[in-house]
Amino acid sequence: MTSPATTAPTGSTTSTGSTTSTTPARAARPTGTPPVIRWLVLATFIVILNETIMINAIPRLMTDLAITATAAQWLSTAFMLTMAAVIPVTGWFLQRFATRTAYLTAMATFLVGTALAAAAPTFEVLLGARIVQAGGTAVMIPLLMTTLMTVVPESDRGRVMGNVTLAMSVAPAMGPAVSGVVLQVGSWRLLFLLVLPIAAAITWVGFRRLENVGEPRPGDVDWFSVVVAALGFGGLVYGLSRFSEGEVATPVALIVAGLGAIAAFVLRQRSLQRTGSPLMDLRVLTHRTYTLALLLMAVAFMSMLGAMILLPLYLQEVRGLSPLQTGLLVMPGGIAMGLLGPSVGRVFDRLGGRVLVVPGAVGIVVALAGLTQVGAATPYALVLGIHVLLSVSLAAVFTPVFTLGLGALPAHLYSHGSSMLGTLQQVAAAFGTALVITVMTTRAAGLVETGTGQVAALLEGLRSAFWVGAAISLLVVVVALFLPNRAEHSDGPVTGH
Repeated sequence: MTSPATTAPTGSTTSTGSTTSTTPARAARPTGTPPVIRWLVLATFIVILNETIMINAIPRLMTDLAITATAAQWLSTAFMLTMAAVIPVTGWFLQRFATRTAYLTAMATFLVGTALAAAAPTFEVLLGARIVQAGGTAVMIPLLMTTLMTVVPESDRGRVMGNVTLAMSVAPAMGPAVSGVVLQVGSWRLLFLLVLPIAAAITWVGFRRLENVGEPRPGDVDWFSVVVAALGFGGLVYGLSRFSEGEVATPVALIVAGLGAIAAFVLRQRSLQRTGSPLMDLRVLTHRTYTLALLLMAVAFMSMLGAMILLPLYLQEVRGLSPLQTGLLVMPGGIAMGLLGPSVGRVFDRLGGRVLVVPGAVGIVVALAGLTQVGAATPYALVLGIHVLLSVSLAAVFTPVFTLGLGALPAHLYSHGSSMLGTLQQVAAAFGTALVITVMTTRAAGLVETGTGQVAALLEGLRSAFWVGAAISLLVVVVALFLPNRAEHSDGPVTGH
């Protein structure tokens, strides 16, 4: 993607003294979303849809492939592990390969994984296919964010980021509902067979119409950094995921080992920053607004993932809804979140972030507190309303936070900032999932031992887990109060990095 030498302001010179050419996005304000963003959004929509489309298929997979529930969960755990291991490399990758090359590499990897999953004869092959899919997905999201920050003028970023939010929030909401419909009429293989031709068409047309943004900067990859990043972030996510299986010693050991590898990764990056070739440039953390946005996003994402895991359990295990009914009930919230995205973006462009982020943070707390009161006979309309409130509040938070955080960085750090955001999302997802599942199962198991019925015990466990999520979300409100209304601009790219 872009380097500090190739992302200079209009009319400025590169570090070698040659004048940079002005990109169309910087030469004139676009009247709509730039075409390069439209194609990247379409591709990202497909890969994110695929990420959640397997949720309702686990019972079917357990029967067809003769596997346990624990093994089936690995289809999601392995996806998260791969994302956590690969995303740290994307900052380096996006700076050294052109937009079209990065796009084709990511989508081709995703297509290979999808085709392999559709034809998988065994669970092991299906698991490997999901890992391949995740490798492609890990590149697409940072590629979209980095390109957006590069080609869209600051005055339009809120609006365009809102349009991106439309796709990125509707996709995961549609995944469970789409899979519920497909599984009513056919095999789980249809989930991949439906995605494959659509993804292939978007890949082909998008590659033909995409234009490269900026110029790639050649450089060697530091393989020690790649290995310790994979071991560190992958080990941390894996350790956190193991807590949901009721273990303690093994997860703790994995987490400690993961943190040790991450410490080695950090020290290595600080050393490489002096030579100008870090895998992930940690100088993004020297920008206060970006760091606050990173923290707020991680906590909000943790709360969101916790609710996404717990609510289907409540609806199916306590209320007895089918996977399809569950998917349809939570779909309006995701659609509302997506449809609100463009409006949130326009408000951000006009009024700044605080008018959105602070009320949105309060809304997250109120919604999660509301979920602590659900019972065996709570009206579905009330559950739907609480979920819509949570989704709308998250929409009010995510678009401004992403835009403020990345907007506070100099252009040559966009890819590294996007990479760190993506990595922390995976860690937050794993931590949030492990925390709420551990609280739920521990509370429920304790009640069962005292003679409480299984369903009643599960309901109390779910309420306890929702209380934990609500308590964590209070930190979102605290951090939101410290975010600036507009991005605090850097003095410009640091030369000689």
